Amino acid sequence: MILSMTGYAIASTELDSGSLTLELRAVNHRYLDIQLRMPDELRGFEGALREAITAQLQRGKVECRINYAARSAQSGAKLNRDLLQQLAAWSKEVQDALPDARNLSVADVLRWNGVLETTGASTDELRTALLNLLQITLQEFSASRAREGEKLKDFLLQRVDKIEALRSAVMPHVPAAIAAYEQKLTARLREAMQNAVTQDMWDERIRQEITLFSSKIDVDEELSRLDSHLTEMRRILAQGGAVGKRLDFLMQELNREANTLGSKSVDAEVSRTAMEMKILIEQMREQIQNLE
Repeated sequence: MILSMTGYAIASTELDSGSLTLELRAVNHRYLDIQLRMPDELRGFEGALREAITAQLQRGKVECRINYAARSAQSGAKLNRDLLQQLAAWSKEVQDALPDARNLSVADVLRWNGVLETTGASTDELRTALLNLLQITLQEFSASRAREGEKLKDFLLQRVDKIEALRSAVMPHVPAAIAAYEQKLTARLREAMQNAVTQDMWDERIRQEITLFSSKIDVDEELSRLDSHLTEMRRILAQGGAVGKRLDFLMQELNREANTLGSKSVDAEVSRTAMEMKILIEQMREQIQNLE
């Protein structure tokens, strides 16, 4: 399976003490960079959350947002009488200092933080619920990354097919260029040297020039390496897994062969082919940056 580094997932769960919501989103990054955003009361679980995410992801900039909405009132809630007495004392002091100040209403008192004591979730309960929710979210997150990865895989294979077609089309052009050069050189040397050298010397000079020219424009090695790199790319994509770094290295090798093919070209069609290859390689390189 080929995985994209881009993905998104969100999941929620209900507890007796409140509701938990966990959101994961990621974009491409050279390494694995995890950012956790959560309420302070859940900070104690940060290490376990990072460990669980690292176990499933290898690369990408991952943002994990967690929201815990605790229930402020529920059946069985009790008044915090110590705080209630403190509020009464504060209210009297304020009234003595500011006679026109408004008295606290019952609603004001009940909304005061800590006045209603509820039975919150235990640490173990919160930890278990949070890690279970993370696993559920990671499953959907991985599924979304896999769907995007398959699209990228198809995109890359289409470009591989195009480069292979260009490689096959360019192969006959080099022998044709050598044959055309030989004819042109023979005509030029015959005219320039027909009275200056013997036939044997003339034939030898032509052979030397053709050999030198052939060695300069010989791209058999480059075309062979192109074929080898494209075969390796197909193998890596079929194997799946974390392929981004290996494919990125192959893009460098493919680009090197395309550059050499262009620099050795003495034929307009070969030059055009080398340029088309470089465009396709750059398209692949950009998309490979999104692969894990």
